[in-house]
Formats: sequence, structure tokens, C-alpha cells
Amino acid sequence: MNFENFYWHDAIIKNIVINRNSPGIKDEIEIEIIFPNNNERVNFIFEGVYWVKMNLNFGIIADESILQAHLLKKDDKDLINLCSLWKGNVSSVELNVYEILLNSTGGKIKIIARRFKVDKL
Repeated sequence: MNFENFYWHDAIIKNIVINRNSPGIKDEIEIEIIFPNNNERVNFIFEGVYWVKMNLNFGIIADESILQAHLLKKDDKDLINLCSLWKGNVSSVELNVYEILLNSTGGKIKIIARRFKVDKL
């Protein structure tokens, strides 16, 4: 399953959950999304999350829709900084950088995690 193969444009974010019920063991971010092309409702679950930055703006009376989403390259500066901060302790961990750009408010969600999976709701 390729992150970039989903039809991201104008997909609507309905919910974001940070799950740290078992810190260091189960660190997850769940993003509930409705895709516009088929009205399918899914949960994107980012597993093995090591870092996240959410630049979200509120107060707009509109659904938060996605402009585009990408799997970034391994030379991403935030990934390099994370690896530097951990002083090699994550060098054996395969990490991916996911970036979601938002339409409605110009926000951005960036997640560094091991992987993602999709659960249909």
C-alpha cells in the first residue's frame, strides 16, 4: 500500500487521535478521513510514531480538507534532526516522513513513523 496512491485532494479530516496508552510500545496517531471520490470513511493509523508536528488553525467554519499528502525523502531535515537528537539510537529503525498539507486553513501535519495502515470504518 503506497501512501501517495490515495486520492488525497479534498479528502476531509474528521478526527485526529493521539494514542499513547502504552508509551514507547504503542505510539500511534489516527486520522479519520472521508475521501471525496467515493465517500469512503477510513482511519489512517500511523504506527511507531517518533515525532509529529501539527500546525493547525481553528475558528474557520468549514471542513478541514487536504490539499495534498506526500511521503518525503530520507534527506528531510526533521528526520535528520530527529536522528541526530537520538544520537544514533534510531539508526537501525526504518522511519518514514509523512506530510499532509491542508486546504481550508493552510495548516500542515508532519509525522515521522515506522509505517501506516488503513482501517475502513
